[in-house]
Amino acid sequence: MKVSIYTDGAARGNPDGPGGYGAVLRYVDGAGAVHEKELSQGYVRTTNNRMELMAAIAGLEALKTSCDVTLYSDSKYLVDAFNKHWIEGWIKKGWKRGKNEPVKNPDLWKRLLAVKEKHNVIFVWVKGHDGHEFNERCDRLATAAADGDALIEDVVSDT
Repeated sequence: MKVSIYTDGAARGNPDGPGGYGAVLRYVDGAGAVHEKELSQGYVRTTNNRMELMAAIAGLEALKTSCDVTLYSDSKYLVDAFNKHWIEGWIKKGWKRGKNEPVKNPDLWKRLLAVKEKHNVIFVWVKGHDGHEFNERCDRLATAAADGDALIEDVVSDT
Protein backbone atom coordinates (compact mmCIF):
# COMPACT_ATOMS: atom_id res chain seq x y z
CA MET A 1 0.00 0.00 0.00
CA LYS A 2 1.19 3.52 -0.82
CA VAL A 3 0.63 6.06 1.93
CA SER A 4 1.35 9.76 2.17
CA ILE A 5 2.06 11.11 5.65
CA TYR A 6 2.13 14.85 6.21
CA THR A 7 3.64 16.05 9.49
CA ASP A 8 4.33 19.16 11.51
CA GLY A 9 5.42 20.07 15.01
CA ALA A 10 4.93 23.20 17.06
CA ALA A 11 6.24 24.58 20.33
CA ARG A 12 5.23 27.70 22.21
CA GLY A 13 8.14 29.39 23.92
CA ASN A 14 10.59 27.00 22.28
CA PRO A 15 12.43 25.47 24.05
CA ASP A 16 10.54 24.09 26.99
CA GLY A 17 7.13 25.58 26.41
CA PRO A 18 4.01 23.63 25.54
CA GLY A 19 4.08 21.95 22.15
CA GLY A 20 2.26 19.56 19.90
CA TYR A 21 2.40 17.59 16.71
CA GLY A 22 0.00 16.99 13.88
CA ALA A 23 -0.02 14.33 11.18
CA VAL A 24 -2.34 13.48 8.32
CA LEU A 25 -2.18 10.02 6.78
CA ARG A 26 -3.68 9.59 3.29
CA TYR A 27 -4.04 6.68 0.92
CA VAL A 28 -6.18 5.80 -2.06
CA ASP A 29 -7.71 2.32 -2.08
CA GLY A 30 -8.13 0.07 -5.12
CA ALA A 31 -11.54 1.56 -5.87
CA GLY A 32 -10.09 5.08 -5.94
CA ALA A 33 -11.56 6.17 -2.60
CA VAL A 34 -9.37 8.50 -0.52
CA HIS A 35 -8.90 7.56 3.13
CA GLU A 36 -7.49 9.98 5.70
CA LYS A 37 -6.61 9.88 9.36
CA GLU A 38 -5.57 12.82 11.53
CA LEU A 39 -3.31 12.45 14.55
CA SER A 40 -2.27 15.04 17.11
CA GLN A 41 -1.10 15.34 20.69
CA GLY A 42 -0.03 18.19 22.93
CA TYR A 43 2.77 18.18 25.49
CA VAL A 44 3.33 20.27 28.62
CA ARG A 45 6.99 21.12 27.93
CA THR A 46 8.91 20.25 24.81
CA THR A 47 10.77 21.63 21.80
CA ASN A 48 9.82 22.18 18.20
CA ASN A 49 12.34 19.60 16.99
CA ARG A 50 10.98 16.94 19.34
CA MET A 51 7.48 17.61 18.03
CA GLU A 52 8.64 17.38 14.41
CA LEU A 53 10.11 13.96 15.20
CA MET A 54 7.02 12.87 17.17
CA ALA A 55 4.76 13.73 14.22
CA ALA A 56 6.76 11.41 11.96
CA ILE A 57 6.88 8.68 14.61
CA ALA A 58 3.15 8.86 15.31
CA GLY A 59 2.33 8.74 11.61
CA LEU A 60 4.50 5.70 10.98
CA GLU A 61 3.39 3.93 14.17
CA ALA A 62 -0.25 4.30 13.08
CA LEU A 63 0.35 2.06 10.04
CA LYS A 64 -0.78 -1.48 10.66
CA THR A 65 1.05 -3.16 7.75
CA SER A 66 4.27 -2.56 5.86
CA CYS A 67 3.77 0.32 3.42
CA ASP A 68 5.50 2.45 0.83
CA VAL A 69 5.46 5.82 2.55
CA THR A 70 6.16 9.30 1.34
CA LEU A 71 6.59 11.41 4.46
CA TYR A 72 6.29 15.18 3.97
CA SER A 73 7.73 17.58 6.55
CA ASP A 74 8.73 21.22 6.72
CA SER A 75 11.54 20.24 9.10
CA LYS A 76 14.97 20.29 7.49
CA TYR A 77 16.23 18.73 10.73
CA LEU A 78 14.11 15.64 10.07
CA VAL A 79 14.33 15.39 6.29
CA ASP A 80 18.05 16.17 6.00
CA ALA A 81 18.93 13.65 8.71
CA PHE A 82 17.82 10.94 6.30
CA ASN A 83 18.31 12.47 2.85
CA LYS A 84 21.79 13.83 3.65
CA HIS A 85 22.65 10.66 5.60
CA TRP A 86 23.46 12.51 8.81
CA ILE A 87 21.85 9.76 10.84
CA GLU A 88 24.25 7.11 9.56
CA GLY A 89 27.17 9.28 10.70
CA TRP A 90 25.58 9.84 14.10
CA ILE A 91 25.15 6.11 14.58
CA LYS A 92 28.76 5.36 13.50
CA LYS A 93 30.02 8.00 15.96
CA GLY A 94 27.96 6.60 18.85
CA TRP A 95 25.26 9.29 18.57
CA LYS A 96 27.78 12.10 18.38
CA ARG A 97 27.90 14.87 15.79
CA GLY A 98 30.27 17.57 14.65
CA LYS A 99 32.85 18.29 17.30
CA ASN A 100 32.06 15.15 19.27
CA GLU A 101 28.89 16.79 20.62
CA PRO A 102 25.98 14.53 21.52
CA VAL A 103 23.10 14.33 19.05
CA LYS A 104 19.98 15.96 20.44
CA ASN A 105 16.87 13.80 20.89
CA PRO A 106 18.54 10.40 20.45
CA ASP A 107 15.57 8.71 22.14
CA LEU A 108 13.25 9.91 19.38
CA TRP A 109 15.72 9.27 16.56
CA LYS A 110 16.08 5.66 17.76
CA ARG A 111 12.29 5.27 18.01
CA LEU A 112 11.89 6.72 14.51
CA LEU A 113 14.54 4.40 13.09
CA ALA A 114 12.84 1.38 14.66
CA VAL A 115 9.41 2.17 13.21
CA LYS A 116 10.89 3.24 9.86
CA GLU A 117 12.42 -0.24 9.47
CA LYS A 118 8.92 -1.68 8.94
CA HIS A 119 8.30 0.48 5.87
CA ASN A 120 9.88 1.83 2.72
CA VAL A 121 10.03 5.56 3.56
CA ILE A 122 10.94 8.50 1.36
CA PHE A 123 11.35 11.86 3.13
CA VAL A 124 10.27 14.99 1.27
CA TRP A 125 10.80 18.55 2.47
CA VAL A 126 8.02 21.09 1.93
CA LYS A 127 8.33 24.79 2.66
CA GLY A 128 6.41 25.61 5.82
CA HIS A 129 3.71 28.28 5.93
CA ASP A 130 3.70 28.47 2.15
CA GLY A 131 0.12 27.47 1.43
CA HIS A 132 0.75 23.72 1.10
CA GLU A 133 -2.70 22.31 1.95
CA PHE A 134 -1.60 19.40 4.09
CA ASN A 135 1.32 21.18 5.75
CA GLU A 136 -1.05 23.96 6.79
CA ARG A 137 -3.53 21.38 8.07
CA CYS A 138 -0.83 19.67 10.12
CA ASP A 139 0.27 23.04 11.48
CA ARG A 140 -3.29 23.71 12.65
CA LEU A 141 -3.43 20.27 14.30
CA ALA A 142 -0.06 20.80 16.00
CA THR A 143 -0.80 24.29 17.30
CA ALA A 144 -4.30 23.30 18.47
CA ALA A 145 -2.75 20.38 20.36
CA ALA A 146 -0.10 22.66 21.90
CA ASP A 147 -2.80 25.12 22.97
CA GLY A 148 -5.21 22.43 24.18
CA ASP A 149 -6.09 21.14 27.61
CA ALA A 150 -5.09 17.49 27.09
CA LEU A 151 -1.34 18.04 27.40
CA ILE A 152 0.87 15.13 28.45
CA GLU A 153 4.48 14.95 29.65
CA ASP A 154 7.23 14.63 27.04
CA VAL A 155 9.25 11.90 28.67
CA VAL A 156 12.85 11.91 27.47
CA SER A 157 14.26 8.41 27.52
CA ASP A 158 17.90 7.51 28.12
CA THR A 159 17.89 4.85 25.40
